[in-house]
Amino acid sequence: MTPKQPYISSGFSYETLAETLDIKPSSASLSIAIPKENAFQENRIALTPDAVGVLVSNGHRVAVEYKAGEGSHFSDNDYAEAGALIIHDKKELFKNDLIVKSAPVSDVELPLLTAGQTIISPIHLPVMKTHILEKMMEKKITALSFENLKDESGHNPIVRSMSEIAGSAVMLIAGQYLGSVNSGRGVLLGGISGIPPTKVIIIGAGIVGEYAARTALAVGASVKVFDNNIYKLKRLQNNIGVRLWTSVLEPKILAKQLKTCDVAVGALTSTSGRTPVVVTEEMVSMMRPGSVIVDVSIDRGGCFETSEVTSHEKPIITKFGVIHYGVPNIPSGFARTASQAVSNVLMPLLLKISDEGGLEKLIWHQLNIRNGVYLFKGALTNFHLSQRFELKYTDLNLLIASQR
Repeated sequence: MTPKQPYISSGFSYETLAETLDIKPSSASLSIAIPKENAFQENRIALTPDAVGVLVSNGHRVAVEYKAGEGSHFSDNDYAEAGALIIHDKKELFKNDLIVKSAPVSDVELPLLTAGQTIISPIHLPVMKTHILEKMMEKKITALSFENLKDESGHNPIVRSMSEIAGSAVMLIAGQYLGSVNSGRGVLLGGISGIPPTKVIIIGAGIVGEYAARTALAVGASVKVFDNNIYKLKRLQNNIGVRLWTSVLEPKILAKQLKTCDVAVGALTSTSGRTPVVVTEEMVSMMRPGSVIVDVSIDRGGCFETSEVTSHEKPIITKFGVIHYGVPNIPSGFARTASQAVSNVLMPLLLKISDEGGLEKLIWHQLNIRNGVYLFKGALTNFHLSQRFELKYTDLNLLIASQR
């Protein structure tokens, strides 16, 4: 049996299908609220008056709580002149769609949150509480964290800026407490002609360590850096462009160097949980009386066994004759600079959110922004938070795809 030949009709034709493209949405007008922070030692504000002026001139509504900028030396008048509304009632302020904060959501603010709001703030993992997360999930909140927010180059811009401030400030703080007035060794940080330079030990070769090393070298100090991550040590060496004394964290070498140093800086980081303790009480007891320890990693437990959390009002304690500075959130002590750094990242982000027609549409196009989203319409999308607090995790990529 011969197979049937296919029948082709002359009236049948193929046509190319036109490619369908995403149509750019019309920009959305945002209503942004900036509350006054009541958190311990938080002086920063998330948007400066200049940034507010740019947002208002782009057609957005910005409400600022009464005296919210006081800690950063920005007055209500500065904000009013930039076009912001000054609100006295916190309850009224939280009726806006988008809340921008420089501290995590507190227990006081939790009842004020309204369903479906968007919050941009830090999360401060070590002090995060389960009930705050659960309540935000219940209220279908979408939340973006400072710590995990990434730019197009894959870096965390706000964390990097805060680390640069902390690293640079560390040496200014150490220099102050080395002086005789503060019962320090009475030596000048750095050195002058004919006198050996002061010796600085930095534990941790991240951004804080790098900027601490830069500042110490700039004033003429002798710098020695410890870290177990060889890549970080190489990067620090390349970025500074000067041959530095570096070492892995070997206890005997570290103890020997600490005995003769004037300043020791703890700048180790930990991606999850507590910072490892690498300097024991015994090592500290062998240090010179009047030398200074600045433990930048104190907000994650600290890497010196003798470190304790202190405040900006009472910043130091003395143990074994060694001055310990353990103020967490060092950038908040330089609140105006820190606020400008945060604002420089958030203002363009808010303009992008508006241009794309909302945060949901922006994260469809900008994959790097997804990294900062830890709650999406009440669903917990950060794996580390779900593991730590034993809450249900949902993949953000799947959530976004299902919305399209």
